[in-house]
Amino acid sequence: MQKKLTKAEIVENIFQKIDVNKREIVTVIESLFEELKSALQENRIIELRGFGTFEVHTRLGRKARNPKTGEKVNTTAHGVVFFRAGQELKKLVWDLSDEDMANRHASDSAGE
Repeated sequence: MQKKLTKAEIVENIFQKIDVNKREIVTVIESLFEELKSALQENRIIELRGFGTFEVHTRLGRKARNPKTGEKVNTTAHGVVFFRAGQELKKLVWDLSDEDMANRHASDSAGE
């Protein structure tokens, strides 16, 4: 099972690195998230160089099936958030193998 990184952990990690109180860090992070959500809602592309690009793609409506009941349902066209990793991010994770990931998870679990 992969270990999650929470907003609280991000705040704590930043707090350990810079001399700013946690409340201010939370305000900045929350403001960043609100800006990102607002931009996506306006159908703007968000480009964070070295990290990646967020954009909204439109999924067309289609005939689908409810997996629980088998009932046929029609879905309407709707937006979905799409993320494309930037080159620096791709390079950071490129050499991770299933074995590396398993070792990381084992050491994370041992530390919990």
